[in-house]
Amino acid sequence: MLSKSSKIFVAGHHGLVGSAIWNNLKARGYNNLVGKSHKELDLLDPLAVKKFFDEEQPDAVVLAAAHVGGIMANLQYRADFIYQNLQIQQNVIGESWMHGVKKLLFLGSTCIYPGEAPQPMPEDCLLTSSLEYTNEPYAIAKIAGLKMCESFNLQYGTNYIAVMPTNLYGPNDNFHLENSHVLPAMIRKVYLAKCLNEGDWEAVRKDINLRPVTLKGTDLRVDGQSSEADILKVLAAYGITPEAVTLWGTGAPMREFLWSEEMADASVHCLLNVDFKDVVEKSQFVTNHDGIREVRNCHINVGTGKQLSIKECAEKIVREIGFKGELRWDSTKPDGTMLKLTDVSKLHALGWHHTIEIDEGIHRLYEWYLQGICINHKD
Repeated sequence: MLSKSSKIFVAGHHGLVGSAIWNNLKARGYNNLVGKSHKELDLLDPLAVKKFFDEEQPDAVVLAAAHVGGIMANLQYRADFIYQNLQIQQNVIGESWMHGVKKLLFLGSTCIYPGEAPQPMPEDCLLTSSLEYTNEPYAIAKIAGLKMCESFNLQYGTNYIAVMPTNLYGPNDNFHLENSHVLPAMIRKVYLAKCLNEGDWEAVRKDINLRPVTLKGTDLRVDGQSSEADILKVLAAYGITPEAVTLWGTGAPMREFLWSEEMADASVHCLLNVDFKDVVEKSQFVTNHDGIREVRNCHINVGTGKQLSIKECAEKIVREIGFKGELRWDSTKPDGTMLKLTDVSKLHALGWHHTIEIDEGIHRLYEWYLQGICINHKD
């Protein structure tokens, strides 16, 4: 059991989930936290990671650092996704074991499951059939991470917990038009289209001044000082016009969304209250023909157990933002996995349930996004 004075290293503490976990721990009275920016500690560098562990000697580790992105990024940068995530995990989990870390929490993703997994997806469907192609390299890296945790526990008696969150969104989200996940990308696209539709160029310039946009395959980069013609050209390439927002795919895929601060609460709940033996006790394992009890799939799904279509989500965002234009779909672009609902019965049995539903979450994220533009804009 970790005490309030335990030193906890949160890897990725500036990210969407890492920052929320950091704040959640602080709110619970855990103030001996260690966080390093990428400039301060490159988790891809094994010597740097070893030096950090030698100096800090953390009691616990939260591995929330990862190389992440949406469908487009996963398709284009496949080598980056598998190499960087494997390297981060190898370095952090390996040094945690070498330095006797008492508790480790590894964050993965529900994209680890087969592309045509049963719905809702139980932990036991892992590795039962092929992965969805677009995110296969990332998924393989995350599977390796959870198997590292499981294997260290079984061989060395460590206490490493792996949690697999569903699609996350919330404060400190990534709103990059090319590399962000679906929900924040839709919010920014619809917001910019609304501003264009209403002729509010001041708002458009505030937005892209905070988050400049580059036209893919060119050197054209627009910010708040760019010409209207250039801004319109670049935004149109991302499906954003005064008349309509065009989104990838058909809108038919079903998705489950979890507010990032709730993911943080579930994560901290598992870090503080769930041990590997608890997960094993609540699981049923087969005994194979050699008489070996197969202890596997000890990771924990984290989600809401509820889903809606991408189209329904986009329509909720359009209503929240008040865009009067058209919502269009580009069916020549990939949909990704069609169904991705998690079975959260194990999480519920371990004592945690979500409370924030999608409508409230969209409202909160849009308010956070607007506040960020106002705070960061300098007249």
